[in-house]
Amino acid sequence: MAHEMENRRKHMCEANAYYLKGDKEELILESVDVLENKDGEVRIANIFGEQKVVRGRIHSMSLVEHRILIEAQS
Repeated sequence: MAHEMENRRKHMCEANAYYLKGDKEELILESVDVLENKDGEVRIANIFGEQKVVRGRIHSMSLVEHRILIEAQS
């Protein structure tokens, strides 16, 4: 059982979140495991307890590539 839990930890699927502004991407936060949309904002939190709130919407996610794109909104 302990070996199985260790394997799960090694294969966790945290992703990095990027802010998409036009054709440029800016890293927001690494090792993201929580995303929440509310009133034109996205709250992003990672496995280390860090969190950020940005104006925008989720543009796309790729769990295989470990990437989340948040599109800027004015």
